[in-house]
Amino acid sequence: MIKINWKVIGMLTLAGCLVTGNKALAQQDSIDLKVESLLGKMTLAEKIGQLNQYNGDWEATGPVTKDVGNKINEIKQGRVGAVLNIMGTTHIRTFQDAAMQSRLKIPLLFGQDVIHGYRITFPIPLGEASSWDMKAIEQSARIAATEASASGINWTFAPMVDIARDPRWGRVMEGAGEDPYLGSLIATARVKGFQGNGLGSIDAVMACAKHFAAYGAAIGGRDYNSVDMGLHTLWEIYLPPFKAALDAGVATFMNSFNDLNGIPATGNNYLQRDILKGKWGFKGFVVSDWGSIGEMINHGYVKDNYEAAEVALKAGSDMDMESRSYINNLSKLVADNKVPVSLIDDAAKRILRKKFEMGLFDDPYRFINAKREKTALNTPENIEAARDIARKSIVLLKNEHQLLPLSKDLKTIAVIGPLANAKKELKGFWSLEIDKNENNVSLLEGMQKQAGQTKLIYAQGCNITDNSRVGFADAIAAAQKADVIVMAVGEAPDMTGEAKSKSNIRLPDIQEQLIKEMKATGKPVVVLLMAGRPMIFNWTADNVPAILYTWWLGSQGGNAMADVLYGNYNPSGKLPITFPRSEGQIPIYYNHYNTGRPAQGDNDLYYKSAYIDLPNSPRYAFGYGLSYTTFEYQDDPFYSKIAMKDNQTLAISFVLKNTGKYAGEEVVQLYIRDLVSQPLRPVKELKDFRKILLQPGESRRVTFNINKNMLSFYNDKQELITQPGDFQVMIGSASNDIRLQRTFELVN
Repeated sequence: MIKINWKVIGMLTLAGCLVTGNKALAQQDSIDLKVESLLGKMTLAEKIGQLNQYNGDWEATGPVTKDVGNKINEIKQGRVGAVLNIMGTTHIRTFQDAAMQSRLKIPLLFGQDVIHGYRITFPIPLGEASSWDMKAIEQSARIAATEASASGINWTFAPMVDIARDPRWGRVMEGAGEDPYLGSLIATARVKGFQGNGLGSIDAVMACAKHFAAYGAAIGGRDYNSVDMGLHTLWEIYLPPFKAALDAGVATFMNSFNDLNGIPATGNNYLQRDILKGKWGFKGFVVSDWGSIGEMINHGYVKDNYEAAEVALKAGSDMDMESRSYINNLSKLVADNKVPVSLIDDAAKRILRKKFEMGLFDDPYRFINAKREKTALNTPENIEAARDIARKSIVLLKNEHQLLPLSKDLKTIAVIGPLANAKKELKGFWSLEIDKNENNVSLLEGMQKQAGQTKLIYAQGCNITDNSRVGFADAIAAAQKADVIVMAVGEAPDMTGEAKSKSNIRLPDIQEQLIKEMKATGKPVVVLLMAGRPMIFNWTADNVPAILYTWWLGSQGGNAMADVLYGNYNPSGKLPITFPRSEGQIPIYYNHYNTGRPAQGDNDLYYKSAYIDLPNSPRYAFGYGLSYTTFEYQDDPFYSKIAMKDNQTLAISFVLKNTGKYAGEEVVQLYIRDLVSQPLRPVKELKDFRKILLQPGESRRVTFNINKNMLSFYNDKQELITQPGDFQVMIGSASNDIRLQRTFELVN
């Protein structure tokens, strides 16, 4: 048994480098020295073992093989570098104990899909993106990391930063929507939240930017499908959030299931070697998605796992998640002179470096503390944070006659719908079941806590998807006794998520029938839509006076929805993705190019880029969301100059006033259009925004500073450039609700 004194090696290196006065460099040099020292003591088999990741079998995100005993033996032999899907310090300790019986006692990494919370579940990522609140999003990830790390987990397979323009794609719920600027800010916030004060902190977990790259553009919105995309679109739209995650210090990347222009991402040298590890200089490691190395056989790109291992490693995939291609083939590939040992060394060093940075060599059990696990989960302050983040994620789509907030004088409210008393469903897809007795709060329960003297009458009315109208009579009877009807409809958690793509994204017909019956009673109707993706609900949108889009809000969803319904919180959410009128409009997104025959409006049909049977406009545009109050954008914007050079900054300012009766937050959005450009630029691009809280009658001057970065774009050689000319500035409440417009010139 070899015993290495890492502390002595580190102290010697630190002492030598501190002479230069650069502590950060000294620490990194110390880790690099430790990695090189350890690598020199490893056999080829042990190096390959670090590149091998197995599922632990207690929970799974892919096909399960029940061979825990065999895996424990392999860990003892140094043939495993990481394990996923094990939760709880007791289970995790069993595996780390096995690693400590290996020859070199190299600790394991423990990964888990901590997507939107661990013990406490937060809104789904697409819902959180609706908050446009980076502090709240970072806090959500911070709490999730604190809870997960207390349970022994040190690596999360999040954030998913894929841009998605197609709501048919089930995994749209896991990302931040359609916009690269907003998506980049959210990627940064989530990485910072997960990694906290930095790797090595006891409450930090390694973040993983996924899926590299362009997974969200799967043809037809069909999960795992091919992606056919020009490099200009790749660099302009789909890569920026990944670069933002890297700049934020993300520890790992995960490649994607799709092929990009005929080359599977797992074996894509351009993505992983040229861009990620080359041009961008990424120093962390890349993990495959579940089995994706072996799945290159199904793609028809390689003939067997032997060839898959060769292609994937050469392309830059460092760790094999569950396909067993590396562990079973890399030794032979080296012997056959197909793979140089230097590539295995590079991958192993990247993985070992992260283990050192996490402090696992100093204490392999530092994240495995049963006492901490009991006290860190589900704390009152974190529960309150979950409630606050949930209500910030709610989007008010419609509010005719100021039906909302609900009056305190109402005598009776009918609470109707298949999701009105739902609990587990509020957690949505990609949620973890940590506690069998967890106390999620339903909408009905949340309203009961705040109803005061108002009587609530509950009736389910129907199920989520079947065609039974058996419950309609009870729902109608309840509605007829009420002053107002509050309805909770939408999706079940298994209707949106991985492998949950749909050609029909409409609100289930039985639920829309129930809404029609409620409307027919003549009583005011409020509809809350719970879902993981944008749905189509045209009749409801046209006929119901008040609509809230609540997504899946997590553990505190019921309390958050009640806060908004009763006016204890004024909704401020804005849509991070466009809602279509019909599946026939998909893909639909705000930052499209103009055509040579652009339609000027929904009625401009002939010989224009428009449909003849459907308006061109979406049902709800990117950036859209109402408030219980109103905001006036006072038309006195001024420039610091009307022309700017690319080394200057242009300040544009205006006054925002709350002209309503309620305190509220407005997300003021700044869009820019390059009026003449080669290559083309979109009709508008989000470049900045402010979320501003104003009291009734309060005014505030808002200033945006426009700089060169906001005017830059990629040319056909993927070079970031600016071009002189005229630019249009658009400021407003949504991408289709522009209140102020001005132009300026960029000069040489």
